[in-house]
Amino acid sequence: MNRRSLAVLGACVAALAACSSTPSSTPRSTSPSSTSSTSASSTTTAATSGKLGTDHQVWLCKPGKPGDPCTASLTTTVVHADGTSTIQHASVAKDPKIDCFYVYPTVSAQPTVNANLHIDPAEVSVTIAQASRYSQVCRVFAPMYRQVTVAGLFNKKRTTNSGAIAYAGVLSAWKDYLRRYNDGRGVALIGHSQGSFTLRQLIKAEIDPNAAVRKLVVSAILMGGNFLVPKGKDIGGDSQHLPACRSNSQTGCIIAFSSFDHTPPANSLFGRANGSLGTSSAAGDRVLCTNPASLPGGAGPDLPYFPTHINGIVAQVGSLPKATTPWVSYPDLFASQCMNTGGASWLQIDDVRKPGDTRPHLHDTLGPEWGLHLYDGNIALGNLVDIVRDEASAYPAAG
Repeated sequence: MNRRSLAVLGACVAALAACSSTPSSTPRSTSPSSTSSTSASSTTTAATSGKLGTDHQVWLCKPGKPGDPCTASLTTTVVHADGTSTIQHASVAKDPKIDCFYVYPTVSAQPTVNANLHIDPAEVSVTIAQASRYSQVCRVFAPMYRQVTVAGLFNKKRTTNSGAIAYAGVLSAWKDYLRRYNDGRGVALIGHSQGSFTLRQLIKAEIDPNAAVRKLVVSAILMGGNFLVPKGKDIGGDSQHLPACRSNSQTGCIIAFSSFDHTPPANSLFGRANGSLGTSSAAGDRVLCTNPASLPGGAGPDLPYFPTHINGIVAQVGSLPKATTPWVSYPDLFASQCMNTGGASWLQIDDVRKPGDTRPHLHDTLGPEWGLHLYDGNIALGNLVDIVRDEASAYPAAG
């Protein structure tokens, strides 16, 4: 196998940011164990769809939805350092204990400032790439929302109302989910880029101040979203009640990071509380970094999973072995640790290959101020799924 780089269609992806218990270098078994659904809780406004009438929310992913991209095949070619490969099988959990609520990043190629709710290939592709593997451990709900589009980011007619429209759609979907489908179940929030920014706002306005809703949170995974905390602390800033996650068994906590393979420059879009992308902060606040490969701290091996046959926003150009499976993974290739220096906080991704290892390299194809933003959702995807699995086991049953 020749030396390859994981390259991405940068012209489209450039818009993405605008708006295991013990670390292991071998992917954990991905066959989920079946667990029973939790019962309804009197602390939520849960109700059946029948009682509430027709659900007019447009769902990209929802249990039972025909063609649900969050239940796409998870079969993976695991490529080892010596060039050999094995096939790893995984399946969607039949009756998981918890839910996941996923908000996708900026991907819409529609020409308007805000997207409509039509499900286009871009939303399907990125959702498969970032959210479908969580279906091993949770029921995945992913709403369509009127996000600021790729074109909208560069449109002079875009106003602060454009972001408000996007957030209103996520807020409406969240409330619909709580009313119709939650039934007191724990829920993990997952977002990247614009998705993380909307979830950050949702946490501040709707979840953190509300004890009844807050206790439903298994964790919030906010990638490339500049979640803020006071310097040297795990809580405060954007959340007064949900601290940083520091173990796989901790629930009601935040996992947040932005990936770089170098120190973020002063004008970086991520990892710095410098006002970029609307990240205003109080004096002394820093961007939170938690390492999914080692939540307690220090370095750990990443378990990356990359889609191999997806078009558009997450397409990889000439980057992967000609795997016949929809996924490929490279154990023992990357390691990560949180770094905090010079006012920046980021997830440092290091290539730890040994001589003779010809597997792909990562590059900051959008420039140093973006870092490895394109890979946030996949560089440690196996670690994150393992964390949510462990958190689901630790989360108390509703009652």
